[in-house]
Amino acid sequence: MKKFATSSLLLGCLLVPSINSAAPAADDHLGKVEFASSCSAAAQPLLEKGAALLHSFQYLQSENTFTEAEKQDPKCALAHWGKAMALYHQLWDFPDKAKLDIARKELDKAKKLTASPREKGFVETAAVFFQKNGKLDEKARISAYSDAMEKWYAKTPGDVEVGSFYALSLVALAYQVDASKGLELRQKAIGVLNPLFEKNPDHPGVAHYLIHAADEQSLAPQGLAAARRYAAIAPESSHAIHMPSHIFVRLGMWQDSITSNIAAQAAGARAAEAHQAESHYQTHAMDFLNYSYLQSGQVAKAQAVIMDEHHVVGATDKSMKQHMDDLNGRMVMELHNWKDAASLPDDFLFTKTIAAARLKDLSSARAKLALLQAEAKKHSGEKKGNYTGATDNDVQLREAEAWVAFAEGKTEDAVTKLRAAADYEDSQRLDSFNVPAREMLAEMLLEAKRPAEALAEFKTALKHSPNRFNLFVGAARAANAAREFDEAHAYYAKLLEMCGSSGDRSELAEARTLSADN
Repeated sequence: MKKFATSSLLLGCLLVPSINSAAPAADDHLGKVEFASSCSAAAQPLLEKGAALLHSFQYLQSENTFTEAEKQDPKCALAHWGKAMALYHQLWDFPDKAKLDIARKELDKAKKLTASPREKGFVETAAVFFQKNGKLDEKARISAYSDAMEKWYAKTPGDVEVGSFYALSLVALAYQVDASKGLELRQKAIGVLNPLFEKNPDHPGVAHYLIHAADEQSLAPQGLAAARRYAAIAPESSHAIHMPSHIFVRLGMWQDSITSNIAAQAAGARAAEAHQAESHYQTHAMDFLNYSYLQSGQVAKAQAVIMDEHHVVGATDKSMKQHMDDLNGRMVMELHNWKDAASLPDDFLFTKTIAAARLKDLSSARAKLALLQAEAKKHSGEKKGNYTGATDNDVQLREAEAWVAFAEGKTEDAVTKLRAAADYEDSQRLDSFNVPAREMLAEMLLEAKRPAEALAEFKTALKHSPNRFNLFVGAARAANAAREFDEAHAYYAKLLEMCGSSGDRSELAEARTLSADN
């Protein structure tokens, strides 16, 4: 669904006597930031706090802090730069025209103020993004900004602030291109960030952006050190507390994710109560928490997260209901509670189609599939969020078509369709908490009495989605049906070890019984 130091190469030309570089107040707990400026001594700590908050995507708090810095020193160029950058929520959403205009005005003010060469660099590169050019779309603005950051960083190698913002621009650009190019950009960002992380282990931006850069299955192990470090760097940031779970989830480290998101939810609530953060800092953590409880076999706790939506600080009735519906839809898919799909809103068409097909309710499944296909045709070619090219919706349509075909008795056609969906999903590296297409393929093969083939697909799926609960269960059942009893026992043992004594999913009783029999 939620970093700093200057290099020795810059000390001689930038840290002149008139420039402040004091460290942030120790009780802010936002990380170590040294943001050299020519602003007043009163504004300096606010600049560094604002930058720290910006690096941790605490945008509202960051904007408020930079505004306070401007009050302390109306001639502080970096205060205006910070107010502008707080309106660009990189990786989350794109500023609309009104925000682009507001940010541009702030940067115009900054350009008129006396500033050091380094300060001018921040203002000028930001201006590339916020430039007044109606012909530039989202991708073009991000690309132009990243190019400007790359040129600037080439002139200031080792500058942790310039380097971290440059790396973030690469990650933002990765969401705008195809999977192959996106992977290259992520690897490039990691290459920039790793040496900065080694020299600046308490910088919140470096650790944060390393996690985002590595938030892709094949790269996730490269983000683990930063994930372990980030929450300790900025324990007052709810997003910083949450972010490590992006890596934990990719690596199947469910208890680590649970611990992170319980704390992140609480921190987000405190910030919302203080009117310093929006409700999504809580609900994003709750999304990860619900998923992690399900994967560690804890159904009651996963359901409790849904009920806790009633207590989200700052949530509207509409947003609360939407979040509860989303999580209930996940529960239907993860627990195979197909009859419960009937209680979901009509816009959960994909889940309802799958449920009807799995229940062999052919008339309902066909009708819902027709609606799903019409909806897909209507939105064909549209860009979804930050992504271009393949989307989860493309895969879901193929999955729905496959399950309806399977319900109709067209097994080979269904398997072919679902295998194509799985291959497509794997090749495009789609990111979501949806049930993997390859997991569905394995389940279909198992239902079709082809356990050996199913086992092979479960094994492949586990490489992409380590420690998913249903993959362990499915692999064990497939191995058992294929008379690979030692292998079945090993999968059940892994499942029991992963869930421990706290799991209450019904499949765990099956695992305990069959493990005892072996």
